[in-house]
Amino acid sequence: MVLQPSERHYGDWNHGRLGPWCSPTGSPAPLSCETGCGEGSWILVCRLLFPTQVSLLSMEEDIDTRKINNSFLRDHSYATEADIISTVEFNHTGELLATGDKGGRVVIFQREQESKNQVHRRGEYNVYSTFQSHEPEFDYLKSLEIEEKINKIRWLPQQNAAYFLLSTNDKTVKLWKVSERDKRPEGYNLKDEEGRLRDPATITTLRVPVLRPMDLMVEATPRRVFANAHTYHINSISVNSDYETYMSADDLRINLWNFEITNQSFNIVDIKPANMEELTEVITAAEFHPHHCNTFVYSSSKGTIRLCDMRASALCDRHTKFFEEPEDPSNRSFFSEIISSISDVKFSHSGRYIMTRDYLTVKVWDLNMENRPIETYQVHDYLRSKLCSLYENDCIFDKFECVWNGSDSVIMTGSYNNFFRMFDRNTKRDVTLEASRENSKPRAILKPRKVCVGGKRRKDEISVDSLDFSKKILHTAWHPSENIIAVAATNNLYIFQDKVN
Repeated sequence: MVLQPSERHYGDWNHGRLGPWCSPTGSPAPLSCETGCGEGSWILVCRLLFPTQVSLLSMEEDIDTRKINNSFLRDHSYATEADIISTVEFNHTGELLATGDKGGRVVIFQREQESKNQVHRRGEYNVYSTFQSHEPEFDYLKSLEIEEKINKIRWLPQQNAAYFLLSTNDKTVKLWKVSERDKRPEGYNLKDEEGRLRDPATITTLRVPVLRPMDLMVEATPRRVFANAHTYHINSISVNSDYETYMSADDLRINLWNFEITNQSFNIVDIKPANMEELTEVITAAEFHPHHCNTFVYSSSKGTIRLCDMRASALCDRHTKFFEEPEDPSNRSFFSEIISSISDVKFSHSGRYIMTRDYLTVKVWDLNMENRPIETYQVHDYLRSKLCSLYENDCIFDKFECVWNGSDSVIMTGSYNNFFRMFDRNTKRDVTLEASRENSKPRAILKPRKVCVGGKRRKDEISVDSLDFSKKILHTAWHPSENIIAVAATNNLYIFQDKVN
């Protein structure tokens, strides 16, 4: 089996035209399998529940009966800054996939259900709901513009028919409820059919209101707004395993919130020095342990990771464990501090390991060993000689994310030129793949790519000098239980899946 892409655009659904984003689709494959990264392609030896192959969806395909709020969708065929995807997240079942963009919008995709007539449709993700999560604001006291860009989205486990998710921009976290409605009440006594109030003197009989069927409507409503708690920009939010609390982290502080209380939070980490001139590091990412509600981890711009236990102290300024790899003096350079900054930290699903991403590498740490990582994977080491030019064009400050697969056996992260990398922890093999519209033909096999550092370049290789640094994959997501991945490449969303040979 090999990885196969498919692609779908979404934009102006009113007129059936293509919008600025595109969304490829995929079909399922369980993760109870062997995973190998071969020389020619990414090979997955596994059992497919629904062995299908995906074709390019028709532009003329009409959307279903769901009514979608598309008033903010752009009516053009080119991408703007607001269309760039800034976060991607599967929910706990993988049936929904949420994306946020720099325009403050959240678009939720739902996985197509299997039907006898169209078995191949199972695994495709279609637009389920769209809504404007955040609007641009202005802080008049600080003369500071607050962007509407969605920094992070985190799903809550589903407890009833509705879905709940957290979304945040630089300053404000919002809890959204996404629910379906397919009935409407009719037969009011004090209102006419158009909703206008009736004169009580004209009412001679009483009617019992009834519920009438209507076209399915997906509604997104803000249930909680958590604001005014962060002086600096929020970079992370993480839902606790008790599902009653969550934390939000900015550059210098981490706050703990209760979902029912919006007007106050508890500060659990504060690294702000009394004199800001003494500031040497900032918080870059934070996450709760997947099983222990008292444990969380946060990373810093110095390349260190701190594990904290809220049982030990109310204010977790003193860490329980401190993870840091000694620097190799031979690799010391002007850029060492910049490239060692950790851009993302993720607990494994088992809770035993921590994965971190810095500019050039992905590292896996064992919670029981603090002095060095147990695994280090080179993402794009060929860029080490290009750090000077990357510093000049600010690419060296890009923040790449990293994700685990459902069994913690494979990790994935992004790179430049729309490349993304996969590393098999068991076989120690790796593969470089490309998310490109040019390579996303229907039923096409996603071929591995190789970068030529020097010497004679082969036909299927790309020179390191030819890499396009404006095309970068910063945000990725992996289905929680199947071999389906979501990759955000600027304003394009790709979903790849397994394909039976």
